[in-house]
Amino acid sequence: MKVLLVTEKPFAAQAVKEIQKIIEEAGHVFEKIEKYTDKSQLLAAIADVDAIIIRSDIIDQEVIDAAPNLKVIVRAGAGYDNVDLEAATNRDVCVMNTPGQNANAVAELVFAMLLYVQRNHFDGSTGHELKNNRLGLYAFGNVAKMVAKIARGFGMPVYAFSPILTHDDLRKEGQYGVISVYSAEELFDNSDIVSLHMPLLEDTYRCVNYNLLSRMGDNGIVVNSARKEVVNEEDMIRIMEERPDFKYITDIKPDKHDEFASKFGMRYFSTPKKSGAQTYEANVNAGLAAARQIVAFFKNGDDRFRVNPK
Repeated sequence: MKVLLVTEKPFAAQAVKEIQKIIEEAGHVFEKIEKYTDKSQLLAAIADVDAIIIRSDIIDQEVIDAAPNLKVIVRAGAGYDNVDLEAATNRDVCVMNTPGQNANAVAELVFAMLLYVQRNHFDGSTGHELKNNRLGLYAFGNVAKMVAKIARGFGMPVYAFSPILTHDDLRKEGQYGVISVYSAEELFDNSDIVSLHMPLLEDTYRCVNYNLLSRMGDNGIVVNSARKEVVNEEDMIRIMEERPDFKYITDIKPDKHDEFASKFGMRYFSTPKKSGAQTYEANVNAGLAAARQIVAFFKNGDDRFRVNPK
């Protein structure tokens, strides 16, 4: 089988070497296309491959149609909204992700951004500490669990709401020390800082709206390391205009980035490029997991991390 590593934003060099080793030792052919600048390059490269490993690369109907031998796509990371799942399913292509492999890297970035903004971008002026701030986690997957662990070290009470897990499920996660709440409204009512960790789904699109944001008390902060589309940007701008104490921190540059930056100064921060999984360790973890999943898929049909219907 031919396995193609497709990365417009490349993995660390060592990760690529390890991915190639896993693929080739299993008897498969390894190829890669990195830093491509035009979709036509991807379409040409994918023509005869059986499997692909991707990061944030867009795999749509056209790409899938251009790969008649394609059997499996593995997204090295948790989110997979960059893959057209319906097109893949219609072609009987298995789509998998690598949940948890980037979790620590993203969780650390959440606190790096919080500290940067709470200390006024380290400009020497008097800032604020994180200790005793109530942290609300919207969704409770792998990243949120790591955030909860780190928050305990900062002395922050942690609340959690999950649209997927039941209240009883959250209560059972005692090792993370979270206080379970019944709704998103209750989460925002009880949080000084809300960290967003939900996937982009029909139900989560622009779900962080004015109704939720207005429930936060003085000096409210929202941190987004999920997807830009889960935040209603017009509502975020509205609350920040009404509340000169409100802050928005994001690892995904909003569509209205220029308006946020010009209006709100140091109350707004966006990373120049999405940085959550951009660590050497996360590169290696996610890339190697993706390679091993492809090997297992071809060896015995293992698709335990499948995210699209069969």
